[in-house]
Amino acid sequence: MKEKRMNKFNEIFLDLEKKILDKQYPPHTLLPSENQLIQIYGVSRETIRKALNLLTTEGYIQKKQGKGSIVLERNRFDFPISGLTSYKELQDTQHIPSETIVHTLKQTEVNQSLSEITGWKKGSSIWYLVRQRKIDNEVVILDRDYLLQKVIPSLTKEQAAGSIYEYFENELGLTIAYAQKEITVEEATPEIEEAMDLHGDRYVVIVRGLVHLEDTKCFEYTESIHRLDKFRFVEFARRRKI
Repeated sequence: MKEKRMNKFNEIFLDLEKKILDKQYPPHTLLPSENQLIQIYGVSRETIRKALNLLTTEGYIQKKQGKGSIVLERNRFDFPISGLTSYKELQDTQHIPSETIVHTLKQTEVNQSLSEITGWKKGSSIWYLVRQRKIDNEVVILDRDYLLQKVIPSLTKEQAAGSIYEYFENELGLTIAYAQKEITVEEATPEIEEAMDLHGDRYVVIVRGLVHLEDTKCFEYTESIHRLDKFRFVEFARRRKI
């Protein structure tokens, strides 16, 4: 009898998994309630809860108090940690069905906090660029770039909507060499919540980077803000004794 119950909750898990993958239960929608699932499958509450717990463990659903079981987005794309790859290059190589919206492009000056981060002289002219990355008609990435104007003398919205690195390298003749990156999970600010489709999530992943040219000059500071459920960050690590 125990083996039969074990097989039953696993059968229910596999059936719900298939329906989630087939989009019968699309991302961000609710699964039927426990009571409804008991009626659908004709089993006990304990069996249903075991199946739901397995779905939670496998990353298919998230239980939220007072709401039920919310189906999670399983379509994630690899974002390399150590590489220096533009979003456009990731989009092309991973066939990401994405749209870029240039939210803000303006000239401004380096303030005190940015000067401390970058080493740029306070008051220096910079470009401030904000781009929204939409996947499946939802803004899941918010990119904020600060660019030294003495290195990037001109920048249009059309160029910003494509690959700015392609423009920098092919048209401005710059050699982009390396970046220093920091990755944190932080609570979303009201500005981030307004610009992204977070579906009530309180936290986002932020990748901050200082990007340098071949002569070691830092010309860009970037903040790439990601919705937690959409991207995964990957790295190849080799053992090295210290």
